[in-house]
Amino acid sequence: MSQQAAADRATEPHDHESGAAHAHGEGGILGPNTELIFALASGGALGVGFAIEKLASGHPAWLPLALFIVAYGFGGFFTVREAVENLRRKRFEIDTLMLVAAAGAAALGAWAEGALLLFLFSIGHALEHYAMGRARRAIEALADLAPRTAHVRRDGQVVELPVEQLEVGDTVVVRPNERLPADGFVVVGATSINQAPVTGESMPVDKQPVADAAAARSRPAQIGSASLVFAGTINGAGAIEIETTRKSSDTTLAKVVRMVSEAETQKSPTQRFTDRFERIFVPLVLALAVLLLFAWVVVDEPFRDSFYRAMAVLVAASPCALAIATPSAVLSGVARAARAGVLIKGGAPLENLGSLNAIAFDKTGTLTEGRPRITDIVPVRGSGEEELLATAVAVERLSDHPLAEAIARDGAERLGKTVIPAATDLKSLTGRGVTASLEGETVWIGKPEMFGVDGVGPLGDETASVVARLRLEGRTLMVVRRGAHDLGVIGLLDTPRAAAKPTLAALRALGVQRMIMISGDHQKAAQAIAAQVGLTEAWGDLMPEDKVEAIKRLRADGKIAMVGDGVNDAPAMATATVGVAMGAAGSDVALETADVALMSDDLSQLPFTVGLSRRTRGVILQNLIVSLGVVAFLVPATILGLGIGPAVALHEGSTLLVVINALRLLGYRDPARRPPSVAAPPAPAGAPPVSRRSA
Repeated sequence: MSQQAAADRATEPHDHESGAAHAHGEGGILGPNTELIFALASGGALGVGFAIEKLASGHPAWLPLALFIVAYGFGGFFTVREAVENLRRKRFEIDTLMLVAAAGAAALGAWAEGALLLFLFSIGHALEHYAMGRARRAIEALADLAPRTAHVRRDGQVVELPVEQLEVGDTVVVRPNERLPADGFVVVGATSINQAPVTGESMPVDKQPVADAAAARSRPAQIGSASLVFAGTINGAGAIEIETTRKSSDTTLAKVVRMVSEAETQKSPTQRFTDRFERIFVPLVLALAVLLLFAWVVVDEPFRDSFYRAMAVLVAASPCALAIATPSAVLSGVARAARAGVLIKGGAPLENLGSLNAIAFDKTGTLTEGRPRITDIVPVRGSGEEELLATAVAVERLSDHPLAEAIARDGAERLGKTVIPAATDLKSLTGRGVTASLEGETVWIGKPEMFGVDGVGPLGDETASVVARLRLEGRTLMVVRRGAHDLGVIGLLDTPRAAAKPTLAALRALGVQRMIMISGDHQKAAQAIAAQVGLTEAWGDLMPEDKVEAIKRLRADGKIAMVGDGVNDAPAMATATVGVAMGAAGSDVALETADVALMSDDLSQLPFTVGLSRRTRGVILQNLIVSLGVVAFLVPATILGLGIGPAVALHEGSTLLVVINALRLLGYRDPARRPPSVAAPPAPAGAPPVSRRSA
């Protein structure tokens, strides 16, 4: 699906049942405001006809009636069209009720009242469609971010092509201050790029060329953020050339537009409740209206009055405001989040995130920078530091694990010009370490717990002593063994994110009572990081399957969110009530697996998202109170004699009110930007639910 197609889908009109306004809000012969123009014309004809009938003298008797009929025509045009379409789909909605009531009024000779009914209904719907269009335009604007054409190098020349014709591997020239037409990586030039349209980051991000284009081409998932670029972002003052990694229909921006548009149709818990309520309520109202048609049999009144009362009750009890109360808030909340670089996949995660009081965080790359550094190199049994590092670098440079990358990077820097042998046959032991062949010998590199189990020999006494000492200092440890001998221990330490501590404080200020860090690292290392960021619970020694079990136990106590990178943490995120992926821009796995995706690698977006979710839940509750309250007032009021005109005015007024209330979410401001000063709560009682030391 192209970005334009996604935009078209995002702006397609829906009926109330699917969460938006009726289809006749889309426009007509006089442009997008045709319905509003027709409604005003209906009101004008009604007003002039009423004035002539009541105030003028000596006028032709047919003139007011003609004007009332004109008001019928303009006011009922879109209503008739929608009613016919609903009847074709075997649906009986408010449009049909309004037409029946207006026709009944005309049959009884109450042309002015019937025209008033259609005028109020049409003007209410026109304003409702205009208001809902604001939320949809926020989504449509996302699709318009990417340019329609790109300057591409083809056959030694730079040619301008539609973005749909871009192929993976094309070299695109991006001039200063231009929007980028595709996802890719920088191959020539350096610049700063405004990524706010996609990631929500407030400051431009410096970009530089990749060191090895061939390596980036073969392993696009490993391209560093300093070289990765996205369609729809804005280039700064430097001219650059990028190599595309996705077609226009598969860019991060296109996927976000598509997922945001799809989110509108995914019903929240409250929406599912209101749907069930409507299925019971509507038949009851229809039954009541049928009974009221025969009130003249019991009560001494003409059939005209009974018919009028029955029509008034049908109009008053139509649950339009209730039907749109939740979808309008969800649509506005999802659109506001997308504008800030947060993808929320529908009403369910939006509501659930606002109602939970516990969040679990992965450690590496979430609460920490995800760039651990070597802090300790301790050889044992007479081996030297150079042999230990060369062996470790030879093996770990074959792996893409963050700890492996740290060892390969920092180890190579320390070795300088030392020749590093080539390792082969790398095999990953998930959650524990790796093994490989080096110069005819088997090398094991992994957590201390990897040794002494599954046929791997135990650690020597000297190695075990080093492990015990470094663990007390909170280091993440990797033991290196070559053949039958331990070469030594490498200690690493990841740096906590600068935003971690204020983010956690902001979440506490929003009412999140419990926050837990879960990690595959040793308990001591996990506790060291937790203490630095202000967490009181740290669960270490967890294999990937243990993290899933931990989330299951936490979920047994209530709703729980899991925050991770969306790749290694995908099983745990899928188990949580809401899975939140960080740094999802450019990551297909994170975008697909997470319920909520923070497009930038910025932890401070989380309080904004939780705050927006809580505000959305509040707006939904307000809308439900208004919509149900108006129906609860109007039904008995119309039975007791309230006219159709006032009933329609209150009915449409309540529908418009809930839409306008929902639109307030588009202006939601991030509370986390105000530095919170909240003391950490006392540590909750209880130990970690699982601890598998074979990690």
